[in-house]
Amino acid sequence: MDTNRDTPGKAPTGSDTGKTDSKAAGMNPYVGLVSSLRAAWLTGKTRTAEHRVSQLEALGRFLDDKKQPILDAMASDMRKPPFEVELSEIILVKNEVNYALNNLSTWMKDEGVDKNLVTQLDTAFIRKEPYGVVLIIGPWNYPLQLILVPLVGAIAAGNCVIIKPSEISSSTEKLVAEVLPSYLDKDCFAVVTGGPAETTQLLENKFDYIFFTGNPQVGKIVMAAAATHLTPLTLELGGKNPCYVADESDMQNVANRLVWGRCFNAGQTCVAPDYVLCSAETQEKLLPALRHAITQFFGPDPRESPDFARIISDKQFQRIQALLGSGRVAIGGQTDEKERYIAPTVLVDVQPSEPAMQEEIFGPVLPIVTVPNVDEAIAFINSRERPLVVYVFAANSKLVRRVLERTSSGGFGANDSVMQMTLISLPFGGIGNSGLGSYHGKFSFDTFSHHRACLLRSMGLETMNSLRYPPYSERKRGLVLSTFRIKHTGTCTLL
Repeated sequence: MDTNRDTPGKAPTGSDTGKTDSKAAGMNPYVGLVSSLRAAWLTGKTRTAEHRVSQLEALGRFLDDKKQPILDAMASDMRKPPFEVELSEIILVKNEVNYALNNLSTWMKDEGVDKNLVTQLDTAFIRKEPYGVVLIIGPWNYPLQLILVPLVGAIAAGNCVIIKPSEISSSTEKLVAEVLPSYLDKDCFAVVTGGPAETTQLLENKFDYIFFTGNPQVGKIVMAAAATHLTPLTLELGGKNPCYVADESDMQNVANRLVWGRCFNAGQTCVAPDYVLCSAETQEKLLPALRHAITQFFGPDPRESPDFARIISDKQFQRIQALLGSGRVAIGGQTDEKERYIAPTVLVDVQPSEPAMQEEIFGPVLPIVTVPNVDEAIAFINSRERPLVVYVFAANSKLVRRVLERTSSGGFGANDSVMQMTLISLPFGGIGNSGLGSYHGKFSFDTFSHHRACLLRSMGLETMNSLRYPPYSERKRGLVLSTFRIKHTGTCTLL
């Protein structure tokens, strides 16, 4: 995901404690803001179930009350269709809010653990504690979902939070900055706006956890900044998601699901299929099916369709337009810089060394790379950085399992695209170059919680404890080792 700056930076909003004085003194302008949130966290108010519930409910009211302004902001930023906004920016967040409210009391309970013989009379448990002051940095492509879904987890876990929305989706940024703080506890939550300069200054401060969604290049910068303070973090990045299409697939079904996943939000989706791997014979069958799907979805001229979004910025438009020179345009290829319109496009005869195969496309462009068989497809996938998702379309379940078992990625989808991220019960995250850590549902709560190991022992029973104290003896050694030892109970059979 691209988070490069396309618009000028702006001043931070939300709590502005200490900003003016620190600026005048040549200090970091966010020291006061971070300090004020830390002071609020230290009071313990965000730890209570009542506070967490009240803030989650307030976030839900924001989504209900401001539905039309949200639709308007997204239309202004990238002409995103209302259907896509409601599905990807509103209902997914509301689902997270309601799921957290439904399960919060269970999540917050101490989790008992197994004990050894020595601690049988003691109390041992894991306590889920908030990290403290959390920074969430969001991208421009899903500018509401990708800051509010992690915010749900951070609130549920009991943290104070600074949100940094993307300045590139400027209308949504303005809405979040001006309206969201009025729904949340201003002592505990703040919104900071601006570009790379402001984000850099923000990252100079010590946070207790950082959650970043963006591209791998910026992710490395965020990770380096976090390392300065040894701050734990989650990186939700991106990459080139491969999609293998087997020869015996139902090509029209494949095409429908590929075009939907590739063209949703005009392709500006981190989990969209980025390129297709298939045999030359399958390509010949797939191309007319793709053409049919595009026409069925968007009409003979997708430019006129109300259901097809636009590219977010001139910079992104020019970047994607340049990728159209890779291989040969088989479908689409039309562009309009004034509208930032790029037609749903399929590229063929694409070589692995060409630009379209060297970076995440992040637009409505789908290259096809031909391979002779599934083994060559697996080898191709494994020769590259591990992606956010691997997709496979195949009627043969054994072939699906083969791709699943012999590749590595953040997620995996068979016979559809994008849909795996709609399941709250599944973790969402990358591996290697595509990310670090995961969230959604309870995984979000766990991400923003420190799992504290707790053992509560009695002050009595010192006779038993004396066995581990010097002076040591063979008798003590035998008794102590027997009480601590875990025995292998049998063989493990894989079904």
